[in-house]
Amino acid sequence: MTNTIETIAPATVEILHIGGPTVRFRYGNLTWLTDPTFDEPGDYTAGPLTLHKLTGPAVAAEQIGHVDAVLLSHDQHPDNLDKSGRAFLAQVDRVLSTPDAAARMEGVEGLENWQSVRLGDVTVTGVPALHGPEGCEPMSGVVTGFVLQADGQPTVYVSGDNAAVDRVERIVERIGRIDIAILNVGAANPGRYGDTDVTLNGRTAVKVAEVLGTATIVPVHAEGWAHFSENLDYLERNFGYAGRADQLVIPTPGEVLAVAAR
Repeated sequence: MTNTIETIAPATVEILHIGGPTVRFRYGNLTWLTDPTFDEPGDYTAGPLTLHKLTGPAVAAEQIGHVDAVLLSHDQHPDNLDKSGRAFLAQVDRVLSTPDAAARMEGVEGLENWQSVRLGDVTVTGVPALHGPEGCEPMSGVVTGFVLQADGQPTVYVSGDNAAVDRVERIVERIGRIDIAILNVGAANPGRYGDTDVTLNGRTAVKVAEVLGTATIVPVHAEGWAHFSENLDYLERNFGYAGRADQLVIPTPGEVLAVAAR
């Protein structure tokens, strides 16, 4: 296992995929972590549903090291914030999430859509996301994505559990060019909305890649839980069929990957 982040060229971002939606990366001289999940496999109750975690993290919480800020897409689902992840938040100075999460959790800062905050030299903007079909929020809850920008750095988009292509269209219209996109994929489908997936599937991920133009796509949150209906091999084939294979960079959990803007 390699999990040391080093200083590299500004046009690249070093990413360590820990498992599920959990990614550690270095950006703007700060260390960031997305959706902390460090529990071992087990069953979790999420409202009327039971979610089954199949694999543990590639890197344990105690091996992560210092984190300056957590980007938490939402707090209401255990595959995005589990028990160990909640405990991890206590050691992080800044936790950015939805206003709903901020109302439920002490020490969390809520960002409305298009609201920005400054951390060091980095501007973080909360951006729209939809965790299912239109109108799903009363059941699925509110989720958010994030865009990170800094002088001399690639613009990074962290999708969170977004399933809607049109939300990404709005982001590009408002923000402009995205250089690197960390996308939650896997066609998550716990059965709540019939055949409708609650995260990006192979088809919609390709559409998002088209919207993002030349952005490097880093797919995560596709394996390790029973409610994912498509794996990364399937995603890779879809990108190949669409002529976008070179746009896709698939991280290996537990190994640091230098992701370059294209």
